Amino acid sequence: MTLPITLPFAVPEAITRAASFPMTALKVLTEAGLVRPMGPLTFTAVLAAYAAWGPGLAGGMKSAALRFPDRLGLIDDLGELTYRELDQRGNAVADSLKAMGIHAGDSVAIMVRNHRGFFDISVGAAKVGADTLFLNTAFAAPQLADVLERERPALLVYDEEFSDIVALADIAIPRVLAWVEDNPEGLPTVEGLVNQGSTRAAVAPSEPSRLIILTSGTTGTPKGARRGNANLGAAVALLSKLPLRSGGRSHIPAPLFHTWGWAHLGLSMLLGSTVVVTRFFDPRHMLDVVERHRCDCVAVVPIMLQRTLQLPDKVLAQADLSRLTVVASSGSALPGNVALEWMDRFGDCLYNTYGSTEVAWVSIATPEDLRAAPTCAGRPPVGTQVRIMDQAGHEVARGHSGRIFVGNSMLFDGYTGGDSKHSIDGLMSSGDVGRFDSDGRLYVEGRDDDMIISGGENVFPQEVEDVLAKHPDVIEAAAIGVEDADFGQRLRAFVVLTEGAHTPEQVLKDHVRDHLARYKVPREVVYVSELPRNSTGKILKRELHQMHEENR
Repeated sequence: MTLPITLPFAVPEAITRAASFPMTALKVLTEAGLVRPMGPLTFTAVLAAYAAWGPGLAGGMKSAALRFPDRLGLIDDLGELTYRELDQRGNAVADSLKAMGIHAGDSVAIMVRNHRGFFDISVGAAKVGADTLFLNTAFAAPQLADVLERERPALLVYDEEFSDIVALADIAIPRVLAWVEDNPEGLPTVEGLVNQGSTRAAVAPSEPSRLIILTSGTTGTPKGARRGNANLGAAVALLSKLPLRSGGRSHIPAPLFHTWGWAHLGLSMLLGSTVVVTRFFDPRHMLDVVERHRCDCVAVVPIMLQRTLQLPDKVLAQADLSRLTVVASSGSALPGNVALEWMDRFGDCLYNTYGSTEVAWVSIATPEDLRAAPTCAGRPPVGTQVRIMDQAGHEVARGHSGRIFVGNSMLFDGYTGGDSKHSIDGLMSSGDVGRFDSDGRLYVEGRDDDMIISGGENVFPQEVEDVLAKHPDVIEAAAIGVEDADFGQRLRAFVVLTEGAHTPEQVLKDHVRDHLARYKVPREVVYVSELPRNSTGKILKRELHQMHEENR
């Protein structure tokens, strides 16, 4: 006897979440290979797992282990693990964490690169019922100290390479090492927690754990954004645009601590796909991993595409990415002609997702969208509503710019400091300004706090950055507003040129003038060897402002 359908989320919540678009959701899940026969015992066990653990990481991993026990769940720098092994390792870590005094309601801070240790501690903490706080692996000691002082976790888990940073931050809480080289302090390790703990199924906590993801902090100190558990609407939204299928292989070079890397980890568990990760990103290595492991999906941030396209022509020509059907990019805007360059080289497999830590994914640009409009953010996926509002909270006409407000099943629960994003009629601000074109494609023009007023005219730096990046001598560009005695503010551009280029400043100014209004031309162009970025590839505008102040 078999049951005709299996859904990888608890049925009551799934039905509730998808009630507004049940037939569309069913169609999307069927096309992804998730509606399939399942034996009654397995079906019952999956329902029980989600009833006990909820649809978050603990329930998702348990469900994947029940549905696909012997399927490879993870390939990392140390080897391979099945979904059953990943679930058992999570059980063991949970058992060891309890023995260390970590309980439901505590939080575990995780500063770990992409490897099995990230899976082990994240799943183990979730099974205890502890919240997981994902820390940026690019943090300096002052940032780390500030975040931990504010969030007050009960345990810090980090790769040994960050030991000096942790020491400088003067962390006075229990510590566990994830990736270990020498361990001169003799600290507990995640692998030790796996070996010491029981692999028997843990007892579900009364309340499921929560996820705390930090904002990018490009303009200030990162905030902790609380997220509840996943839901069917979140998965359907992505799968309605990305042609991912059950049982595939996804390489995730995007950091797992970032919303985009985390989203693809969740999708992979849902689909029963094999996740392929490496500790460090290198463009040549990414191409090799995708080819060697026959990946059909790769989840990246845009700077990874840029770095890959900068490889020698011979290297790119030799790369066989014929199995790749989805290159899922998110985290920042695709600059210049990157979308067209990638698709001309590797085929129409690029999907660009616009979103934020607070509102998750807002719109997705398919290859067709990017061919027609390379700088667009695409269209809202299934179950997502987007409105463009003026300062008074009224919706503006199509073609006009305004603040972007989003409604979906994935809005965050608020910042850990107690505040939240501005909301109107159940829609939450993404923090950006944009517009819809006549074809219904969304364009993001910049952060609502990035806009400058120069001589009475509104200017968004991103528009200028896009034009500069399209110049053949420019690799990448960023622009900021600085004080000006005559105009109030003016644009100052920072540009990275291609190797060997010596392009005069006036040439780039003329290039902008040829494409944009006169008042959008930067008054200054500063040449730099590289732009300051965080580990997800976002440009750190605050550091550009510091550079400007230091050189005044």
